[in-house]
Amino acid sequence: MKFIFGHMIKYRGRIVVQLIIKFTGTAAEFMIPYVLEYMLDEVAPSENIVKMIICGLLMIGIAIFVRSMNIIANRKAVRIASECIYNIRDDLFRKTMELSGSQVDKYGLPSLTSRMTSDSYNVQNFIRIIQTMGVRAPILLIGGMVVTMIMDFGLAMVLFILVPLIIASVVIISKKGIPLYEKVQQKMDTIVRIMRENITGIRVVKALSKEDYETARYKDANREMFSSDTTASVVMSLPGPIMTLIMNIGLTVVVVLGAYRVNGGITKPGVILAFLTYFNMILMGVNGINRIFIMTSKANASAGRISSVIDEGQDLVTVYGEDGFEGDIENKKGTASDNKNKPYIAFKNVSFRYVKQGNEADEYELTDIDFELNKGSSLGIIGATGSGKTTVVNLLMRFYDATKGSVIVDGKDVKEYKLTELRKKFGVVFQNDVIFADTLHENIAFGREVDEKRAMEAVTDARAAEFVGEYEDGLQHKADIHGANMSGGQKQRILIARALAAKPEILVLDDSSSALDYKTDALLRQMIREHYNNTSTIIIAQRISSIMNLDNIIVLDDGHIVGQGKHEELMENCKQYRDIYDIQMN
Repeated sequence: MKFIFGHMIKYRGRIVVQLIIKFTGTAAEFMIPYVLEYMLDEVAPSENIVKMIICGLLMIGIAIFVRSMNIIANRKAVRIASECIYNIRDDLFRKTMELSGSQVDKYGLPSLTSRMTSDSYNVQNFIRIIQTMGVRAPILLIGGMVVTMIMDFGLAMVLFILVPLIIASVVIISKKGIPLYEKVQQKMDTIVRIMRENITGIRVVKALSKEDYETARYKDANREMFSSDTTASVVMSLPGPIMTLIMNIGLTVVVVLGAYRVNGGITKPGVILAFLTYFNMILMGVNGINRIFIMTSKANASAGRISSVIDEGQDLVTVYGEDGFEGDIENKKGTASDNKNKPYIAFKNVSFRYVKQGNEADEYELTDIDFELNKGSSLGIIGATGSGKTTVVNLLMRFYDATKGSVIVDGKDVKEYKLTELRKKFGVVFQNDVIFADTLHENIAFGREVDEKRAMEAVTDARAAEFVGEYEDGLQHKADIHGANMSGGQKQRILIARALAAKPEILVLDDSSSALDYKTDALLRQMIREHYNNTSTIIIAQRISSIMNLDNIIVLDDGHIVGQGKHEELMENCKQYRDIYDIQMN
């Protein structure tokens, strides 16, 4: 709860005003039974029609006033809850964008998605309920007990016996709700993961006629979710029937005792009727408190999941070099770019293994990777699936930190850069990269200062001008979600144009030409050599034809470099490279 109230504190002024309005409306509600009791016991026996009308109009006026105050307070509560959860979601999204690769792996994309959606929804409901029912319910409970005690202390003693029993049952049962609702949210993570996988891979599912299989897999997850949710709901719904049973028993006792007291002349009939009305208010208050406990259990579980992400420490911290420099990295003088003899990119005995759920994997993904790349030179990386090719790029762009060794860019360890400054050097196309539902120009510019002229130059360099020119609206043509209205080759060329648009110092193409024909692929590489000759280029590919003319080639096998050199050297000295060549080129 500390997390939620910490975000609510900035709205304390508005919350106080809302609470005053809610308190005023709820307090005024206690006047209605009192006026009713006065009308029945004092006005009715006198048969004063005028006073009867005045009392009736007064009750109507109080009811309208109460209703108006509740509406105003509830609207303010909804507004505050919406603004508060807006800020929480904003903080959560911003933090999610800052998470390192290891941290994203720890939580998982489905879990991060459900924290942003269902968990934040639970917190929002709690913030709204605590401002409305959190004021009204205690006032109805405590105020009702005080008023009934003043009206008839003997009958009020029934409540003093029953209410503690009710509150005890609510507290005991509600304490079990937090772990149950945490389990529900974990099951929700699984459902989100399955849905995400199937929506993303819907074409594969249909192509392989696996609709029934995936439906059964979803049903299993949904069934587990249903079971967990049912268990939590059943446990948390127990206080309701228990409270109703206890209060109805109490109500029966009050009616019986009240009848005896009226018959004996001890109490007036109007007092009993008003007492029963207050008794009903107390019941509403207890029900409200039960609802608050249910929402608190949900919100506490969800707030814990959200705060665990927001409070996640910075995994990829910026460190400083031997010169002890402190401050903005961009102001540091004497970088390697001043010394043309040093390699622009270097991996020095780099080893890496992923961290899975807090524990490092048993085996290294990369082991003793050692290579250099000069400014404006090109490097090709080839190897079997799972050999660690993409991991090299992940370490170079510092999505992860190397477990051992150093990754150098422009004469400095990547750990010495601010992440934004490091990544500004790159233009990159990843495997399965994303086309957004926006214009081609916005997909290429991607929030950067890239005008339409520069975007068109990048399109031309990426060999995409031919099909872009066929659109009547050119770069203003709207792409569908994931580029569904484009072919695989067209999407890859737009993604390459995005990487080229900012004229990067380092260009990384991770299997980005797999959908291109050999001619287009060759023309693309030629264009990059001619127009980006000062850019260091790293191409990860499955095709030897895509990398055979590069300045240096690395062959990876099971995380190890088994060959390095030019094409001709590898053909002579590297069996794995030669085997790939024979399979693909002969």
